[in-house]
Amino acid sequence: MTASPKMAFVAAAFAALALYPLVGGSFGIDMVTKTMIYAIAALSLELLVGSTGLVCFGQAAFFGIGAYAAVLLSAQVDSPSALWLLPACVAAAALYALAVGALSLRTRGVYFIMVTLAFAQMAYYAVHDTPLGGGTDGIYLSQPPQLAGLDLGRPQVIYGLTLVLLAAVFVGLALLLRSRFGRALAGIRVNEQRMRATGFSTYPYKLAAFTLSGGIAGLGGFLFAVKDGFVNPELLSWHVSGALLVMIILGGLGRLRGALIGAFAFALLQELFKSEAVWGALARHWNLGLGLTIIASVALLPRGLVGLPQRWREALLGRSPRGSAEAAR
Repeated sequence: MTASPKMAFVAAAFAALALYPLVGGSFGIDMVTKTMIYAIAALSLELLVGSTGLVCFGQAAFFGIGAYAAVLLSAQVDSPSALWLLPACVAAAALYALAVGALSLRTRGVYFIMVTLAFAQMAYYAVHDTPLGGGTDGIYLSQPPQLAGLDLGRPQVIYGLTLVLLAAVFVGLALLLRSRFGRALAGIRVNEQRMRATGFSTYPYKLAAFTLSGGIAGLGGFLFAVKDGFVNPELLSWHVSGALLVMIILGGLGRLRGALIGAFAFALLQELFKSEAVWGALARHWNLGLGLTIIASVALLPRGLVGLPQRWREALLGRSPRGSAEAAR
């Protein structure tokens, strides 16, 4: 794909999302809103894994901190406003990411993965085993915040806000990765040792990317809390981090649109395998079908779903000479 078809695809996708509430029912709007929220979280992880080469297994912690901050802070005032609540949730997640990154980025490889997982589990047990966030039962949002007089508790309003923020995050990251900062991250991903050998200090760049990634994940957590009106410790569990990692791999690492495609593909596969109308009693074992499908997708599509058009084009070009030879005979 050239740049124009890629941009056209992304623009068409966002246009379709903008028009969906006109034709979709309440269940569909709720599901698409949830998927867009996870797409924001997937984009935050794509910044680390696909753009910087840092495999973080603690992204759920930043997502959950953003969600818990929304619930806990909104309970402190009578009429919470999203104008201050949203930045506060993003800042809370970013500050925790800054602390985690300052320590974990001094390690590499599997040690980095384990340290980020350990910090995520610490955050998980902080809300799971203490009354801070309601313990294992979770905690409800006392009242949805307001934004310019709009009630974010209404499905159409939170859908619109989520779509706008998803587009803003996507465009912002696309511009960032084309900047000098983004080129530095690409260099770190390809060969960090060579970057250091040339006198380039990689640690500040990685820490900035890690902190920004945590803030974006916290934004997704804020939206999740406002949409559902309820949060529990499972939002910070390693299962969520694993699901986000699967999304970006399924969609295609190293491409922002891959995170979007992967999030929606993952959500659709979940709904498909959970459907009793399709699978009957087997729907209770939906995790098995989902897992086998993802394994097959990764094995057959190493570049992810975003690389599928190129794979088809290569296959067609590969057959065309044989087809021409056979036609000549």
